[in-house]
Amino acid sequence: MDLHSLITEQRNPNTFDIDERSTLEIVTLINREDARVALAVEAALDEIAALVDAAVNAISNGGRLIYVGAGTSGRLGVLDASECPPTFGIDPRRIVGVIAGGDPALRYPIEGVEDDAEQGVADMKALGVCAEDVVVGIAASGRTPYTLAAMRYARSVGAKVGCIVNNPHTDMEKAAHYPIVVLCGPEVITGSTRMKAGTAQKMVLNMISTATMIRLGKVYENLMVDVAPSNAKLRARAVGILCEITGVDAQQAQSALEAHGTVKAAAFALLTGAGGEEARAALEASGGHLKRALQMYRKR
Repeated sequence: MDLHSLITEQRNPNTFDIDERSTLEIVTLINREDARVALAVEAALDEIAALVDAAVNAISNGGRLIYVGAGTSGRLGVLDASECPPTFGIDPRRIVGVIAGGDPALRYPIEGVEDDAEQGVADMKALGVCAEDVVVGIAASGRTPYTLAAMRYARSVGAKVGCIVNNPHTDMEKAAHYPIVVLCGPEVITGSTRMKAGTAQKMVLNMISTATMIRLGKVYENLMVDVAPSNAKLRARAVGILCEITGVDAQQAQSALEAHGTVKAAAFALLTGAGGEEARAALEASGGHLKRALQMYRKR
């Protein structure tokens, strides 16, 4: 592998003397480089939107959004997938993160797993990847064997394939239907792609999952109406969301949530006076979109 050809492996001329700088100067240099990341992501917004549309279509039709990567890239994919069920109430089987080396690799580096192309294929087979799915490979280099093999296998069975990479003209870009190339430039510390490249990947993953959940009707205005009230904080958030949407007080919101089970059903009932069965039927008819359900109900 010719690392010198990768932008992410080149030396950053702005930080040649970072080891001689004061602490404040070090963090200032890091901050200045990080400021470039959002602009690099902005240049890829069209491609990000196209991948979101593919993910929405897949999940709407029973498929999945699957992230796959090794090392930092794999951890970020698993993190993004793991945060969607409590935030948006989505079935955890619909958005999945896969990391080379499995769960132990989330905490500890496992040498050599990123080079194991056969395991990349095996992990996709174990998930039963199929034509209904969208598989997104993540790698700063754009050429990680494990991830590339997973992408190629997914494409061979008819899945739509995307990637998030930080170098141009890579094998992963060529293997993807939806390539997202975010060019952040050389890292503050040469080759330390957990830094700007990792930040870019996290930003893109946030966009993909959040925009997908919005399009699937899991957000009303800018409120997470499918939040799963599974702990004290999330129960309080659910009550607060109901208060925001309907204007009732916290006690009324709490009672409605207990009666109807979900924020959406409770909000619909409070805003329309409909009963529980009617609320559930309206939401089902709207594909789970609360605003659409209210519009349809009011037009009757």
